[in-house]
Amino acid sequence: MPSSPSLATGPAPASPPHAVRDRRADLTVVLVALVLAVWVTSGLWRDPNGRAITVNSSDQALFEWLLAFGGHAVTHGDNPLFTNLINVPDGVNLAVNTSITVYAVVFAPLTYLIGPPATFLVILTLNLLATALAWYWLFSRHLVRSRLAAAVGALFIAYSPGMVSHANAHLNWTAGWLVPLLIWRLFALRRPGHWLRDGAILGVLVAVAFSIAAEGLFFTALALGVFVAVWALHPAHRAEARAVLPNFLRGLGVTAVVAGALLSYPLWLHFAGPQRFHGTGFDPVIHSEDIAAFAAFPRRSLAGEVGLGTSLAPNPTEENSFFGVPLLVLTVVCFVALWRRADPGRRAVLWALGILAVIFTVLSFGPVAKIDGRRTELPMPFDLLGQLPVVNAALPARLALVVAPVIGVLLAYTLDQLRAAPPRHRSAELAWAVGFVVALLPLVPTPLLTREREPIPQFITSGTWKEYVSPGGVLTPVPLAVDIYPDGQRWQAYALSHRQGEFSIPGGFFLGPGGPDGRGRIGPVPRPLSALMDQAGRTGLVPIITDGTRRDVAADLRHWQIEAVILPDAVHGAKFEVDEEAVRRTATELFGEPQRVDDVWVWRIPPA
Repeated sequence: MPSSPSLATGPAPASPPHAVRDRRADLTVVLVALVLAVWVTSGLWRDPNGRAITVNSSDQALFEWLLAFGGHAVTHGDNPLFTNLINVPDGVNLAVNTSITVYAVVFAPLTYLIGPPATFLVILTLNLLATALAWYWLFSRHLVRSRLAAAVGALFIAYSPGMVSHANAHLNWTAGWLVPLLIWRLFALRRPGHWLRDGAILGVLVAVAFSIAAEGLFFTALALGVFVAVWALHPAHRAEARAVLPNFLRGLGVTAVVAGALLSYPLWLHFAGPQRFHGTGFDPVIHSEDIAAFAAFPRRSLAGEVGLGTSLAPNPTEENSFFGVPLLVLTVVCFVALWRRADPGRRAVLWALGILAVIFTVLSFGPVAKIDGRRTELPMPFDLLGQLPVVNAALPARLALVVAPVIGVLLAYTLDQLRAAPPRHRSAELAWAVGFVVALLPLVPTPLLTREREPIPQFITSGTWKEYVSPGGVLTPVPLAVDIYPDGQRWQAYALSHRQGEFSIPGGFFLGPGGPDGRGRIGPVPRPLSALMDQAGRTGLVPIITDGTRRDVAADLRHWQIEAVILPDAVHGAKFEVDEEAVRRTATELFGEPQRVDDVWVWRIPPA
């Protein structure tokens, strides 16, 4: 409630015009969103080129490589969606991976200027900021009147537990700014007389979203389909839905044509190109949301800092719900309060939001429900839906990400209603304020955990490697590059972004064929040399080397056409510490005594 002016100071000054207040509110939201974005990523800002995200340095290295390769492909006229620089000789189909092509192209000048790690950090921070601002714009300009309501809803969505969790190196999932733009342009198709232009704009936006976050686009399309269907079938909106349907369908047709034309080659690569696969190698039961996770608190939050966080997610990057009991209770109270005061049109919207939240919550439980880490015998709808094409490539736990925007909308609607018609009793107003604070304060994010990363060897940064590898030839670090040993791709990203030239590597971190039942897998199918080096690095023991082992390794060297094997003084292990001495002794047993060059050990491999 507004306070009365003090008698000592006279009457309060006149209120500024609404436009001025709104601009001040907008600026405040921008500043708050920026502070939160920098706060969450602050560990990396301490040294962008020298630090990595602790719990997901593999994905960070992958996205840094994608930025470097994408910029290199554009400036050299190469195919940005297929490469033979990794996983030689088979190559990698980047259309079935998260290739973030638009980011790689748009930020190519910055990548060349400041390097892939710093560019990665800039994009990650901008993703969080842009997500908050895009939702705030949608709320404040189209859904609610109160700037405060718009700010609370937008900031909650942008810094919800799922978004902060995926800020652990996922440049695709943190691009949440795409969702409010897709919502805005989809509902613009209802306008009469603009179906051609609006459909074309949405088609371009769909193509951009596909190139940045194809899985997120798929979830958004499913969610909007459910919402529109439930909203249109409600008695309060059936007449309006029938009236706008022809224009809406014409606009969608244009969207399909434009998006299809722009994505024709990526879609062909995705579904019919070389090195494609169907489904993924991820277990949908493991990567499903625990029922108890919805009431739990995330680890990177104020609640998590005081010990209330849990480990119900398969890993720290997949805390897709984790709303906590207070927020769940507040959401239900908001829904009931809104329903009681809503007219039929608003009730149709609430009904659609409620159905949407329930459907995606249940689907996120995966094929078999889990409660507090224990699997039940209760089958879930995803058990059937997960067999469908495209759906079988999605991780069910991530469907819970759709619930956060629903909660954000309900929070914004409720605050907007309270601001328009505040409660008659001060106790009720206080109760609402306390409820929002108790529900949202524990979820305020804390910075991502970071660690120092092993430096890129001088052998690479100085360009000395070019004396040991022919142009475009193959070198390999040991252990060989896979998701848990990202050095090879980090070195390659440095060379590409610093215009040193090209070298290829066997293996790498990517999704490709070779998994069970024709599904995909992470990285290449293991071969003897990669298995030996992995064993040495993990255990600290030199494997037994026999004549058969040497023949197998020689076959691997011929298969990959390796010219040089490189061991740095410090190997980055994404999940564990690597025993470099055991790796060196194993490589010496296989290839003979190494040569010390700059700060690495080098084994020259003679031509086959």
